[in-house]
Amino acid sequence: MAQRTLVCGIVFALVAACGGSHARTLNTSSTTSSSMQAGDNTSSTARAGHTKKTKAKAETKAKTTTTTARTSTTRATSPAATTSPETTTPAPIFVPPPTSPPTTAAPAPPPNLASVRIKLNTVVTGLDSPVALAWRKNDSTMYVAQQTGKVVAVQNGHVLATPTLSLSVSHGNEQGVLGIAFSPDGTRLYVDYTDPSGNTHVDEYQMQGTVAKASTRRQVLYQAQPYPNHNGGELIFGNDGMLYIGLGDGGSGGDPNNNGQNLGTWLGKILRISPYKAGSAPYSVPSSNPFVHHAGAKPEIWAYGLRNPWRFSFDRTLGDMWIGDVGQDLYEEIDWVRAGTAGVNYGWSQREGLHPYKGAKPAGAVDPVMEKSHNSGYCAIIGGYVYRGSAVPKLRGVYLFGDDCRANVTGAVLTNGRVTQQKDLGPTVDQLTSFGQDLNGELYAVSRDGVVYRFVAG
Repeated sequence: MAQRTLVCGIVFALVAACGGSHARTLNTSSTTSSSMQAGDNTSSTARAGHTKKTKAKAETKAKTTTTTARTSTTRATSPAATTSPETTTPAPIFVPPPTSPPTTAAPAPPPNLASVRIKLNTVVTGLDSPVALAWRKNDSTMYVAQQTGKVVAVQNGHVLATPTLSLSVSHGNEQGVLGIAFSPDGTRLYVDYTDPSGNTHVDEYQMQGTVAKASTRRQVLYQAQPYPNHNGGELIFGNDGMLYIGLGDGGSGGDPNNNGQNLGTWLGKILRISPYKAGSAPYSVPSSNPFVHHAGAKPEIWAYGLRNPWRFSFDRTLGDMWIGDVGQDLYEEIDWVRAGTAGVNYGWSQREGLHPYKGAKPAGAVDPVMEKSHNSGYCAIIGGYVYRGSAVPKLRGVYLFGDDCRANVTGAVLTNGRVTQQKDLGPTVDQLTSFGQDLNGELYAVSRDGVVYRFVAG
């Protein structure tokens, strides 16, 4: 599975190196999806974020970055002149004060991985490079993002004839349609994709039945991409109702523009916004975001120091955040923080996993709870979910994840902030690109081979 590129970049060529509200306006000059021209055909089997096996070349010149963030007004203003990511002066590194995690009920006894028995049931076949799943409120339909340009609806194991959405996208290994999410009320679809020029868009559509009405397209966010890889792509609504958006460090290899530690760019970050239109602005920034009042920092930033957070999730019971961040040359990492922890620096590109990369560990940086070495067969980590369903009672509380270069699905148990159990659970998924979680907390695995599986008791 070239997923390393997709997960590093996307997940196919992954083996390559690889509240007062503060409203922002973004570049809205790009054409609508329906009018976009076909993009470069670098690879129709793009990998969402990991380019380990077919490392992306760093030949593409850096493009202009997004409009600069403004935090002094509550209304959107006209975009300021942009600067090249290569010449942007890094904002000073900021170590936010620690936040106190919310009080939670006493945890249940940890699961015992030795007693877990699971297997995979096939849900649907015949998909075209599926990379993400989503469900909407009061709708049992499974929606599938196909990297090649479509979102499709699946009912009773069959793909509906009418696509939910068709987009013109770029076709590099780590480009295309990368992520989808529905608003908590199920009325709006949000999609993360790269346009034919390779730049990132997060757009909103209103739903009508199982179809996203093309005429309702509204651009929420735009990010110019300096290179074709490390585009991130995850979209997920947190337990707080905010939309979280994952963006990689901009690509090439080794973070040449030092975006990971630069709070003046969205690249190498997870963003947190309220995606609904706020007056003339396309979205608003929660006043509780950690850098809203930090000079020189983008107020949308929730977490930073990430290389390519291809897939991340929230524990639907505890609210804790889990991040699968694709590594560079030697190490993959799984990051974890308690619910509500804001402003975390995960270390890239000063650190790769638990090890130095460009230099010393930044002050206050948080180490991963799991590190996986390429010497052990890993190449492009694919973050998953904590299981909270009912089909496999013994699996409850276990975090599932995988990797592009290993077909195994692995379970991990966290106790008091430390991983105390890890085990390959038996099922294997070739060409794994992503995991999914339905409205009942049941988990799914997605294969670039065009198959979606559901985890059930073995």
